[in-house]
Amino acid sequence: MRLLRHLLVFGIWGSAVLSAVLLAFAWDLPRPEAALATTRRPSVTLEAADGRLLSASGDLYGETVRLTDLPAYLPGALMAVEDRRFRSHFGLDVIGLARAAIANWRAGRVVQGGSTLTQQLAKNLFLTPERSLRRKVQEAILAFWLERRFTKDQLLELYLNRVYLGSGAFGVDAAARLYFGVPARRVTLWQAAILAGLPRAPSRYNPRTDPGAAMRRGAEVLAAMQDAGLITGRQATLEGERMAVPPRPSGDAGWFADWVQADLAEDYPGNGDLVLRTTLDLRLQALVERRLEALLSGPGRAAGARQGAVVILDARDGAVQAMAGGRSYRQSPFNRATAARRQPGSAFKPFVWLAALEGGAGPQDTVSDAPLRLGDWSPGNGQWASRGEITLEQALAHSVNTAAVRLLRQAGGARTVAAVAMRLGVEGRLPAHPSLALGTGEVTLLGLSAAYAAFANGGYRVSPHGVTRAESAERLLAVPMTAPQLSIAPERAAMMRHMLEAVVRQGTGRAAAVAGRRVGGKTGTTQDFRDAWFIGYAMTRAAPLVIGVWLGNDDASPMEAVSGGTLPARLFHDILQEIPP
Repeated sequence: MRLLRHLLVFGIWGSAVLSAVLLAFAWDLPRPEAALATTRRPSVTLEAADGRLLSASGDLYGETVRLTDLPAYLPGALMAVEDRRFRSHFGLDVIGLARAAIANWRAGRVVQGGSTLTQQLAKNLFLTPERSLRRKVQEAILAFWLERRFTKDQLLELYLNRVYLGSGAFGVDAAARLYFGVPARRVTLWQAAILAGLPRAPSRYNPRTDPGAAMRRGAEVLAAMQDAGLITGRQATLEGERMAVPPRPSGDAGWFADWVQADLAEDYPGNGDLVLRTTLDLRLQALVERRLEALLSGPGRAAGARQGAVVILDARDGAVQAMAGGRSYRQSPFNRATAARRQPGSAFKPFVWLAALEGGAGPQDTVSDAPLRLGDWSPGNGQWASRGEITLEQALAHSVNTAAVRLLRQAGGARTVAAVAMRLGVEGRLPAHPSLALGTGEVTLLGLSAAYAAFANGGYRVSPHGVTRAESAERLLAVPMTAPQLSIAPERAAMMRHMLEAVVRQGTGRAAAVAGRRVGGKTGTTQDFRDAWFIGYAMTRAAPLVIGVWLGNDDASPMEAVSGGTLPARLFHDILQEIPP
């Protein structure tokens, strides 16, 4: 009797505590009925920096589809890869959560998620992308509400019509029209697989920005469908072979427009048409595209350089003024300026020199350029003839490898230099090996160029951005932006400018020099001439500009003696000479 009484008391108090906890999490929940009543998602209009129209979104909303309108393999593909027990669970998949928890525990990091389609729908309809315990609990509460309010077919239709699938497209019909030029009811099996693979990471698997990643993800979905018994192994193989994402019709500054719109759902959640004033300078964009094509079709073709990328940004705040992510957007919308990670070669050396300066060295201090062996590794110096001791300024100007490795070791090693580069905004895989001094990490052109801005602007780290003003329904919105942060002591930034200008004045970057202009920069060349870089800056009356250039081939095949000091430096020169001083 006493035990029963204790259990009763415990149950009462437990229910009260649970109710209080749920109330605490639910008090600020949005009204689900109001969100469900909204049927329109924002259109996007991009304006150039001067207000001229850059691009306008097409039919991003599509038609509201019913399950009966769609081929069965489209919702089937979605459930196979996202939520196989959708038809049987009550909003939360206990089995899936347990499986994900075990997989994450074994991996020591998050490698699987356990969210159901209903939870994803709750998040997309009602909540922000914030990652917190409160958000997850609210997501679960709303998932329960949705399961009670709608049938499984209705939930699936809501999801298919509302899910964000990249490039401003909400819903499978809008995405099918955008990526494949057909309505959702006419998509093929492989197209359905690509669409079903997008919700996990719409930006990463976007067919417009990275067709290869989209097709690899589509192949994973086909394998999941085969595993779920929805298609045969032969069907999976045949559909995988048929995958061929059509190129997007060219438009002005397509790479820039895609980059700006990649995170719209996260940056501007909610409803209403968007008008975004961007940082793009149409005159500079046209100049970059014209000069890049002229170089690649002339001397680049003769030297086996088939691709290239160029960015121009304002060194004061990181505003991107021009971006060419390749030779032809129509032929390849893959953005080599933002998505391709390549070894920068000696273009990485300024971070080694900065680490040395921060360790107490000065531009006129000396370092040995003699041969060097570290275990089984010995960096070479190319055509440079050893002089014994040379100044840091000379060593950077002539890109002396053995001096760079010695400076890296004197500054504290690869980890210290990597930390300096990351402090300025370089992101990528930076090996903890002395070869880092020679640029054996992997970086993007935009990230490396933005890091150079701190040398030109007096020591401030900037974050590349492309939007300065956002408006929705005649109401100004907050634009996510990171203010420049002082990351280098101004006197050391001045020393770096002095040495980088010596590179152009008397070193490997002489081809970048423009008469009467103050120019600094660094060349970079990787093994077998697979990548060639020039990252430089120029002082103009309007603003200090950073211009980053990369030349190479998508398959990493070697070019014929194309170093950073040849064609990339020449392209920098050709672009800069047309920019007013």
